[in-house]
Amino acid sequence: MPNHRSLHKSSLPNIGFSGQWQFWIDRGGTFTDIVAQRPDGSTCVHKLLSENPERYVDAPIQGIRELMGIEEGAPIPSSEIAVVKMGTTVATNALLERKGDRTLFITTQGFRDGLRIGYQNRPDIFARQIVLPEMLYEQVIEVNERMAADGTVVQAIDADEEQQIASVLKAAYEKGLRACAIAFIHGYRYPAHEQQVAAIAQQVGFTQISTSHQTSPLIKWVSRSDTTVVDAYLSPLLRRYVDRIEATLGRENDGEKDTAPQLLFMQSNGGLTPAQFFQGKDSILSGPAGGIVGAVQTSHAAGFNKIITFDMGGTSTDVAHFNGGEMSDEEQPGSFAYERVLETEVAGVRLRAPMMAIHTVAAGGGSVLKFDGTRYQVGPESAGAHPGPACYRNGGALTVTDCNVMVGKIQPQFFPNVFGPAGDQPLDHDAVTAKFSELAQQITSATGNRRSPEQIAEGFLEIAIDNMANAIKKISVQRGYDVGDYTLCCFGAAGGQHACRLAETLGMKTILIHPYAGVLSAYGMGLADRRVLKELSIELELTPDIMDELTEKMEALANSATSALKAQGARDIDTIDVIRQLYLRYAGTDSTLAVDFSAPAQMKRQFEKRYQQQYGITLPDKTLVVATATAEVVGKTHLPEQQTFSKNTPLTSASNATPSEIARVSLFSANEWHDTPVFQRDQLPTHHPVSGPAIILEA
Repeated sequence: MPNHRSLHKSSLPNIGFSGQWQFWIDRGGTFTDIVAQRPDGSTCVHKLLSENPERYVDAPIQGIRELMGIEEGAPIPSSEIAVVKMGTTVATNALLERKGDRTLFITTQGFRDGLRIGYQNRPDIFARQIVLPEMLYEQVIEVNERMAADGTVVQAIDADEEQQIASVLKAAYEKGLRACAIAFIHGYRYPAHEQQVAAIAQQVGFTQISTSHQTSPLIKWVSRSDTTVVDAYLSPLLRRYVDRIEATLGRENDGEKDTAPQLLFMQSNGGLTPAQFFQGKDSILSGPAGGIVGAVQTSHAAGFNKIITFDMGGTSTDVAHFNGGEMSDEEQPGSFAYERVLETEVAGVRLRAPMMAIHTVAAGGGSVLKFDGTRYQVGPESAGAHPGPACYRNGGALTVTDCNVMVGKIQPQFFPNVFGPAGDQPLDHDAVTAKFSELAQQITSATGNRRSPEQIAEGFLEIAIDNMANAIKKISVQRGYDVGDYTLCCFGAAGGQHACRLAETLGMKTILIHPYAGVLSAYGMGLADRRVLKELSIELELTPDIMDELTEKMEALANSATSALKAQGARDIDTIDVIRQLYLRYAGTDSTLAVDFSAPAQMKRQFEKRYQQQYGITLPDKTLVVATATAEVVGKTHLPEQQTFSKNTPLTSASNATPSEIARVSLFSANEWHDTPVFQRDQLPTHHPVSGPAIILEA
């Protein structure tokens, strides 16, 4: 019986990146963060607004230009760049705004309305008016085909049916549709008919053809079909964006040597993949996944293996749970099996693809504040990058960020001057004060309750904190974990402003804020590995009799994933790590839990322990069913030099002297103003406590 995890040296070439630039980029909804490693090995950070049409077209490319000192319009010297690792919200935003490509859905006859009907879920059980999500596909074609559950061909696709399919596809093509999604009943296991129709679509000229047996080879027709449609809907848009980035980075040919930099994208499962392998279905959590990688890797390096990640950006807050347990000495960072979900719903669309188990709430620094005449409300609308919060000098509405300006947690004099139309002005404190004063008058007129502008800002912050605390409880307390035993790993541009109050609300005793916390999602791109994850539906009762069959299927899955990784032509991989897991469920239930692939008795104990923790009971009379097998291949890549990082960005001062404040400011907290000291983090002595309230600034 093979262990669930195996490690071996890769046969791929090991080529270093010394003497060249590396860029690790997170293109978020509000800000684009960049961490770069210079040719001399030192690191630097950069932050731009993701959208600033008056200054640049694409924030990641603009950031690369500014860091390398290249003038606008001049070509980027690709030979000086080793690799660009990027997470992007391009596909996520397209899904949220329904701006993907026009898509054709091809399915088995009789299932035209299957995705519209769905599972008949009622998210709001008391809603009197049900608003169904808009379907992503524009047109449906039904094919007279049918496979039985055992692979028997019930209705073959004959020559006449092929001609009819070609005719209908040509008509759709002439209407301008170029993307198609093909999902037949039982196609996940018996793909012959999907392959037959895909060949016809290719002959007609469709440029994006997504088949369910390749996109999501798992049982459950509804979510499998939805995932295939999402892939067809988003992949062309993603491809155009990737092509534009590749074209801008350019190629320089030195004889036969190709000097184009590697362009890698973060997938929703937490692994990097080359641009040409980046698919729409794997891009939904591209940016947040980088944050989880960065949080787990840096927390482990600091000695914390049980963490709650708290990533508060401009548009939303992402939280996740990680219980790494104890790792052996030979198990280096990068071998982590992250917590994932195989099925989720995003923007009203069901997705069956491996994703980081991230819970998101609309409570970011840019979440808009509202008063509806009786109550305060924070979000879900966001001011975005443009116009942004009121303090950004673009005429934006009041947001959570403006609350922190109002109460003094954000001091404009310590912020970079990157605001206003020309991107050269400080935050506008006067505009924030004026807007909160106006809001205070509205509240007094509507309720008779007289409150000061700073009290109103504090009230909105309390609501935002409660929203974030409830999100953390959902992924921890509601799943049987004692959040008090965990470290709050705080990052994101707005995270540090709220971490202490959030930890206090949750009863958490330890907060970890990495020196790169403001750009940790981007830093996580640099710490991430190549990953390929393959899945297979099993649906067999767990008994000793099936172990030989399971072992054979698991090894085939692992070999397939390893081959896929090597096919990417990775030249930056040191070792390959294979993680094998099974998703088990009780017979007659639908909820699965992951266990490491091992002996049946051991897997049963592991499943029952996790089931007891999450649901408070076990069902000993029920048999266990193996729902899905997964094999994850991790290609461990060259990580940034930790010595370089600590040399250029010291955590604290080596001195043991009393902390020296650089200024004193006014800060409103606990319903009163405080005369508050301000410290620079890199000047704080080691192991010397700072009494609050206080403001600590990063360099």
